[in-house]
Amino acid sequence: MKEFDDFNFSVDKYTKELTRECVGGSDLQQRKKEIEAYNEQTSAMLKQTCKKNYMQFIQTAKEISHLESEMYQLSHILIEQRNILATMTDGKTSSNLKADCIEAESSAATEDVENSQATRAVKEMVQGFNGNLEGKTFLNEGALIELDANDYRPIQRVFFFLFNDVLIVCKVKHDKRLEFLTEYDPKRIAVINIKDLDGVKNAINIITPDGSKIYQSITAAGKSEWIEKLEEAFRFDQQKKPKKGQAPQPPNRSKQQQQQAQSKSATPEKLPEQSPTDAQPKSLEDETPEWLSTASEEIQTLVAQRHFEDAQSLIKRTQEYLSMAQPKNKLLQADAIQAKIKQQEQKLTNVLLQELSNSHNRNLQIALREVRRPLKILVEMGRSRQASATLLKVCTVSLRVAQREARRNNAEISELFFCDLTQVACDFLSAFEQQPACVSALVVWCNAELQYFASQLIKHYLTKGTSLEAVAKCVERVRKPATKLTEIGLDISYHLEGLLRTTLESLIEESKQRLLDAVGRNEESWQPYNLQTKSNLRRLLLELDALGIDVRAQTTGDTWLNLTQSTVVFVRQFLQLTEHCGCLAKGETLLQSLENLLRDLFLAHHALRPPSDMSVDPNFVMKNKIFLVDNLLPIAIEKFRKTSGRQCETMRELHTKLSRQQGAPVPRQRSVYTTDVF
Repeated sequence: MKEFDDFNFSVDKYTKELTRECVGGSDLQQRKKEIEAYNEQTSAMLKQTCKKNYMQFIQTAKEISHLESEMYQLSHILIEQRNILATMTDGKTSSNLKADCIEAESSAATEDVENSQATRAVKEMVQGFNGNLEGKTFLNEGALIELDANDYRPIQRVFFFLFNDVLIVCKVKHDKRLEFLTEYDPKRIAVINIKDLDGVKNAINIITPDGSKIYQSITAAGKSEWIEKLEEAFRFDQQKKPKKGQAPQPPNRSKQQQQQAQSKSATPEKLPEQSPTDAQPKSLEDETPEWLSTASEEIQTLVAQRHFEDAQSLIKRTQEYLSMAQPKNKLLQADAIQAKIKQQEQKLTNVLLQELSNSHNRNLQIALREVRRPLKILVEMGRSRQASATLLKVCTVSLRVAQREARRNNAEISELFFCDLTQVACDFLSAFEQQPACVSALVVWCNAELQYFASQLIKHYLTKGTSLEAVAKCVERVRKPATKLTEIGLDISYHLEGLLRTTLESLIEESKQRLLDAVGRNEESWQPYNLQTKSNLRRLLLELDALGIDVRAQTTGDTWLNLTQSTVVFVRQFLQLTEHCGCLAKGETLLQSLENLLRDLFLAHHALRPPSDMSVDPNFVMKNKIFLVDNLLPIAIEKFRKTSGRQCETMRELHTKLSRQQGAPVPRQRSVYTTDVF
């Protein structure tokens, strides 16, 4: 097989040489097997090599990620060490000055050096930044991680440069270079501390004119430092502003007294009339609660921190307060606040619906457990229709995935489907008990899922050529769990029978034709059945006893049965078929087709006759027919009634008709001998 590894391998050349070397078809078959074995071996080796390379790629990616993190931390440490060394170097130049000037001058020099170094570093390190940093005071720098506001997933690594009146945000690229993203005025942003959650720690929420963004620090100390520095930048002008001039003096008492006297001496007609619109803004501003003016930002923060219950309660509280205050015109910005609250309510609804739609899981129990929290909040918010539709979509995915895995593992799918359907219905009714429209949506969804289940059942289990025994077992396994849904008020058995009726009728008709074609195909000797040994006879009698018929009265001798072999085989087959038909006849729609199947099959076997050229005892033939009518048919009718719970009227009429047609046994013909001897 080394020829295949050659770079200049030619298929045509190899085929010609192979046909020239081999003699006959056996050699070619042998070489074909060797080539196929080599093909399988090469394929297995390629799979192993691909898997090995893939594992090495994953390991290398992990190592690269760790190295990037370490290099990032080393870069941060080197920047801090550079700043410290620069501060120490610049501080030594002013050591010979006087004691009273050292602190002011050294601090100013250090600040100027830091500012110049930071300005130079920004210009050198940040690509795409063209801003002017002259005269600005450097406050802090450091690396953070930007997180997604919905699921706290890391988006990108960023680097901050904070000055007294500008915050520069840069993106850390793969080559450790900084790319300018945007800049903000520290006085126009708000910093909110986010509580440490299970998956997110050391995070802060910065509300900017572009929206709310969440950043994560490496350490808790770094988080506290950024909050402090951003607060310092916000109050920078207030801290640096010199206190010039005197404080405003209170008015003179004499002037106050004169003004009061003038006001008292003035007549009511001469008093200036103050319009209600002039006095209204002051009273409105005084009556607006502080929590109401910041409610929108607080709701946004709670949603970002995934405190959905608190956000929903705050929305409800705000809406109730506005509904009580708005008719009385007590709030100046009621419409603006209400518009913001509605916007935040819509955002919360979208987040909860997204949480609900992302809860689908291979395990339905886990999916239903995950949707309880967002589902409860959506129902309280009055979003029952949207919540119910999203929940049913999630359940559809989980149900169909479970069905697909069950079929792949050859597991029982009927009981699994109906148990899952019952669990979904119970949880749905408990969540939307007071919502009739949602309950109707559940009924429509159950109808759609039942149609899909029936289509999969027909596609995989009720295919053409399936035996009647397998069909009966499949239908029985479907009917039993379907009836349990009536305990929760959901009856789908009739609808299920309607979905399967056409397929089952075609399978019954197919089985009928197959069984009728098999009647009389084997040659019959029309002689008593010899089972050769006592054990075989005993085993046959026990088997027939289990089917419900006793033929001990027909035994003769130790191994003989006074019936034909075909009659015994038909008795066994007909009783088994009757039991299968009884299982299928529990549904009223299939009763007539099953009765016709049993009647036609019985009549076909009852009508069998020996050939005219065969010497057969007519009494023995009639005895087999009488046994079928008097013994087998009543037992089959009773067995059908017990299994299905219904009377088989067609078989009863057939029994009555055949009993009347039976005549007296025909006397056996005797051979007449003649002789000429007297």
